[in-house]
Amino acid sequence: MTTPTPTDVNKNLESADLLETETSSLTPEQYQRKMQRRKEVQEQRVAKASQEKGLIIVNTGNGKGKTTAALGMVMRSLGHGYRVGIVQFIKGAWEPAEKAVLGRWEGQLEFHAMGEGFTWETQDQQRDIQKAHQAWETGLSFIRNPEFKLVLLDEINVALKLGYLSVEEVLAGLEEKPADSHVILTGRGAPAALIERADLVTEMTLVKHPFREQGVKAQPGIEF
Repeated sequence: MTTPTPTDVNKNLESADLLETETSSLTPEQYQRKMQRRKEVQEQRVAKASQEKGLIIVNTGNGKGKTTAALGMVMRSLGHGYRVGIVQFIKGAWEPAEKAVLGRWEGQLEFHAMGEGFTWETQDQQRDIQKAHQAWETGLSFIRNPEFKLVLLDEINVALKLGYLSVEEVLAGLEEKPADSHVILTGRGAPAALIERADLVTEMTLVKHPFREQGVKAQPGIEF
């Protein structure tokens, strides 16, 4: 059997996208043939994607859900028994509920909330910069440590956007991670150089927000 080339797989994936279109008018036999074709394409995709590697993951954009999505990966990693490190930049002063819950994984997870709040609350730029560098040093110690399978640098993109950290030093630090470990960087305004370096980038798009449209304040269980 001939192994499909990347070009073959891409063409089949394009064809598979068409398989996801209108199906309600198909007969049972036509539907079965269509799904069989979809199955073949998926099997080609799985056969092609045999490589494993540690990923650099960026969650950015103005929409909600960047940290929440990252914490989903944290939960999966904990479920697999992996060791996880979390460092929160900027918003650490909130002492978020996530820390209270995840703190139950003592020994398997290290959680450091190292910010003191948003810049308009602290009103001390030099202290904010100092805190960002302290948080980065903690995060870098996790990144370098092969015992940590996953490291979450929450809101580090904001620290980069504000100039508290340089993109160059963060990119250099990411190069020190073991080949099989993963690093997630969250926060709006991720710099282009970081997006270029990342393996997986997701941009959360803001469509509606209850604070803007309805004046609904941040609520426990939703925002914190």
